[in-house]
Amino acid sequence: MGLCLLISCGESGKRTSVDPGTDTQDISSEESKPVNTPGKKTIVFFGNSLTAGMGLEPEESFPARVQEKIDSLDMDYKVVNAGISGETTAGGESRISWLMRDRVDIFVLELGANDGLRGIPLSETRENLQAIIDTVKNHYPDVKIVLAGMQIPPNMGPEYTAEFREIFPDLARANQAYLIPFLLEDVAGIPELNQADGIHPTVEGQRKVAQNVWEILKPIL
Repeated sequence: MGLCLLISCGESGKRTSVDPGTDTQDISSEESKPVNTPGKKTIVFFGNSLTAGMGLEPEESFPARVQEKIDSLDMDYKVVNAGISGETTAGGESRISWLMRDRVDIFVLELGANDGLRGIPLSETRENLQAIIDTVKNHYPDVKIVLAGMQIPPNMGPEYTAEFREIFPDLARANQAYLIPFLLEDVAGIPELNQADGIHPTVEGQRKVAQNVWEILKPIL
């Protein structure tokens, strides 16, 4: 299966983009702040433009589609989309503590692709992802962690590409976390499921991504 170039930073779209050089530590919005709803548990989707639904309306992003599935089953969970376009693992690590001010019951971590596309040392990507997981667990020891597996094109060479792919199952095993094997399974590289940039899923592509997530998330709920 072909792979698309995952996550373009700073592109225009209906969702706010972040330039690759932007420090996201001070970026916040009502949309990305967990909001506790009485009687409901909170699922936080923490990621980049894939999670943010870049180029689409907020209700067309895969976290919103997951909320629709939850509502259809009358489950008491509130989904929070904490995705920022252009986010790296370093940016995520810098803002994670801010997000922990409100209760988190399930934490879906979707970061790393931007690191891979920039050739950031894989040790740094691992350390940042582990730091994010540690912060979430330190605040909420009973939280359930879901890690979204990612892949990148072979531009950085076969060794880098292969090791990058293994970061996510390795961290899932080390942290007793749940793993989505590849978030963009059956979406990456399929033109009709991606926008004109060939990078970000279309509305239908986001539906498929939501299904990939739901296969792992539903048994947890």
